[in-house]
Amino acid sequence: MPPNNDGYSHQYATINGVRYHYVRQGSGPPLLLVHGWPGFYYEWHLNIAPLAQHFDVVVPDMRGYAYTDKPDLKPEEGYRPAEFAEDIRALLDHLGWEKANIVSHDFGAVWVQQFARTYRDRLDKLVLFDPPYPGIGMRWMEVGHIPQIWYQLFHQLPWAEDLVGSSRKATELYFRHFLSHWSFDKDLWTDKEIAEYVEAFSQPGAIRGGFNCYRAAFRGGWQLSGDPKIHAPTLVLWGDSDDVLPLAWSDKLPDFFPNLSFRKVAQAGHFLMREKPDLVNEAITEFVLGDRKETNQ
Repeated sequence: MPPNNDGYSHQYATINGVRYHYVRQGSGPPLLLVHGWPGFYYEWHLNIAPLAQHFDVVVPDMRGYAYTDKPDLKPEEGYRPAEFAEDIRALLDHLGWEKANIVSHDFGAVWVQQFARTYRDRLDKLVLFDPPYPGIGMRWMEVGHIPQIWYQLFHQLPWAEDLVGSSRKATELYFRHFLSHWSFDKDLWTDKEIAEYVEAFSQPGAIRGGFNCYRAAFRGGWQLSGDPKIHAPTLVLWGDSDDVLPLAWSDKLPDFFPNLSFRKVAQAGHFLMREKPDLVNEAITEFVLGDRKETNQ
């Protein structure tokens, strides 16, 4: 169970047969915050309250993660972008939202892109941070980049979750590495924050659930179906120091997001919501509410 003393309203809903945990706060236009890996609702803890001053903010743990159910399905059957996109659609139905604004990054950005392709009329505006997208192509596998994606290969091993979850110390070492390595400031994350991640990924099946997303990806799950262009107004923020998704990979974004605003974020890595929370909160609010600034490079 998530902590009940963190000031959030923790709610649950069974959608597509999966018991979902989510946090909800504020009122106003619908705003959905979708985590990536490694992530869960708490990765937005510096954003929820400020954004809730302007929006009806909902922050789920996606299937397989933290305090949401972890379906015991083959990765290629239960952890593809298509399944996550259907969960987002069902969550919107549960909330009574005809349309939503969505903010996401990392794997979440992949799931949200599939949702946008499948349910074009249900997306209002989209905000993505350093997103994996089809324009990256095979650059993932360039020789110089292979050392940055070793974990994706490790996650294919059937015993990987047993090793990472063999003790709370092992879990802490593993997730602390990524939170630190993918951030511009390597000392950014506090022990309290790390403890929240350890607790979330110590939930039964949570490490496996996240790894299953990578297993699905290696079994064809990176492929997105539907219209290759996402026509919703889209703001992409990209950290200039993201080792796993380098800024140079943003070059093909206009080919896939024809209604694009782009902003390079200096001295930031992969976790913009944590590294630059004030900038992120302001950018989301201005973009979604319509007070848009010229942010193109």
